[in-house]
Amino acid sequence: MQIKNVMVVGAGQMGSGIAQVFAQAEFNVILHDLKAEIVDKGMGYITKNMNRQVEKERMTREEADAVLARLTPSTDLNNASDVDLVVEAVVENIDIKSKLFSHLDEITPEHAILATNTSSLPITEIAAATNRAGKVIGMHFMNPVPVMKLVEIIRGLATTGETYEAIEQTTKALDKVPVEVKDFPGFVSNRVLMPMINEAIYTVFEGVAEPEAIDEVMKLGMNHPMGPLTLADFIGLDTCLYIMETLHEGFGDDKYRPCPLLRKYVKAGWLGKKTGKGFYEYN
Repeated sequence: MQIKNVMVVGAGQMGSGIAQVFAQAEFNVILHDLKAEIVDKGMGYITKNMNRQVEKERMTREEADAVLARLTPSTDLNNASDVDLVVEAVVENIDIKSKLFSHLDEITPEHAILATNTSSLPITEIAAATNRAGKVIGMHFMNPVPVMKLVEIIRGLATTGETYEAIEQTTKALDKVPVEVKDFPGFVSNRVLMPMINEAIYTVFEGVAEPEAIDEVMKLGMNHPMGPLTLADFIGLDTCLYIMETLHEGFGDDKYRPCPLLRKYVKAGWLGKKTGKGFYEYN
């Protein structure tokens, strides 16, 4: 099938980034959220990125304006009635996602593919909320979306080969690299990354070293571009905790038990960069 019209549900940092790369690849994009102010903020984020590209002479003003012209803001989910693909990028909560997919199943055309940007939740369970499980798939972008090349494509139990191929080709059209992954908790990226971050938090908790020292070891010793604690702050410590809980519950293995210090920081409201304080302070 040919995908031309796309709705991105969720106009936060991830959703607006996803909308931007689709618009840059000449898809018609509806950027949707529940509140107009959130959509406006997302559109503003994209506009700022386009202006930056013009300033750096990576694209002309005309090209940037053409990208923005392919974007339509929305606060009415019924605008999905004529799309070929929906990419969901809302809060990482199985109940919210399942209800949304059930609603989208009623609104969207029969041929439309429903994709979720979940970073850890089961595609099969989300698909079960619809009557088109074969057309439900995981499309996990990395943050920041306009920069990062990887997209994990996750098949649910019922996802058809036709759906997978359509999303694989669409991912390549976005100038991204698709990697096929099975439907297991955390997929590949977060199953490997989050336990490393959790272990780094344990080394702070146990007094092995200060956050700066731990990050320096991983940057200089392991050639990581960013230390795990800095990365945790950028991801959001609440998100890190949620993913660790998903891994712990999904596998039933205590090696995925979230560090008590991570729980304490989240309860204190120290969520990282977005709140101004996590393992580091941000102005």
